[in-house]
Amino acid sequence: MKKVILSVIVLGLFGCQENKRANIDEEKFGGYWYQNSAEINVYELDQIRYGESRKGEAVMIFVTEDFSRKDQVKLDDPQSNPSDAQKVMKLNKTRSFQTGIYPYETMLSVFTPVYEDKNSPKVVASMTEWCGQSFTQMNWKNGGYRIQQFSYFQSEGDQEVKVNAPSEDELWNLLRLDPELIEEGETELFPGLIYQRFSHINLKKQKAIISKNSVNALTAEMVVDYADIGRKLSIRYQKEFPFEILSWEEEEIGRNGDTLVTKALRKKVRQLDYWNLNSTENNDLAKALSL
Repeated sequence: MKKVILSVIVLGLFGCQENKRANIDEEKFGGYWYQNSAEINVYELDQIRYGESRKGEAVMIFVTEDFSRKDQVKLDDPQSNPSDAQKVMKLNKTRSFQTGIYPYETMLSVFTPVYEDKNSPKVVASMTEWCGQSFTQMNWKNGGYRIQQFSYFQSEGDQEVKVNAPSEDELWNLLRLDPELIEEGETELFPGLIYQRFSHINLKKQKAIISKNSVNALTAEMVVDYADIGRKLSIRYQKEFPFEILSWEEEEIGRNGDTLVTKALRKKVRQLDYWNLNSTENNDLAKALSL
């Protein structure tokens, strides 16, 4: 009964929108994602950096929240301003690995509308290591992304550009909403922000080919192939809702022409209200997740 009521509420709020997404099963979606918890996925990571593979860990946290259309930040009190509220799927994705003596920490945040067929309003990435920090923020406004990049490299410095193409990074969230939302074929995308930071390619859109293939009865794979920059992203996911992401690989061409592969394989998954679990008494939960 609870799921039926939730479905009616959702349909009432979003059923009249002109740009409503197709294929979202509100009853299933609400029953899984509107339970006051986040889905925490922990992956064993083999990260290519400086031409070598580094052992590490990746975490992907998926959760829904109310987002401000106007300010493009989390909405503190959506009940008092419902016209500004936009339900989004939020991905926070981290990578941690060691390069010799010093560590790397990266974080990607992507905010993708659940019910509205629109580009992700905001994508943010940061990278910290002993040489310095870099930070990139993309905001969708007036038919394109306003991209601000801040880097400790003199050749890059602080810069701002505009790009009128969707972000590769929102594909992770679209897979979780419904893989059918992702169209196959030739397209233009802005490559993933963490890849852009590692490779230092220019801030511009690239030609890509997206394909989806069946792996077995339970699993499918999406491939994003950028021939011009020598990059290929492959993501394996469950065919059935909630379309959990099981693994991924990133191929790139090294300086000597070799194919270098970063890969991640999931080892743990759990739904938790992690924002309420910040006491030392909760340390055992981190161990249970192999964190």
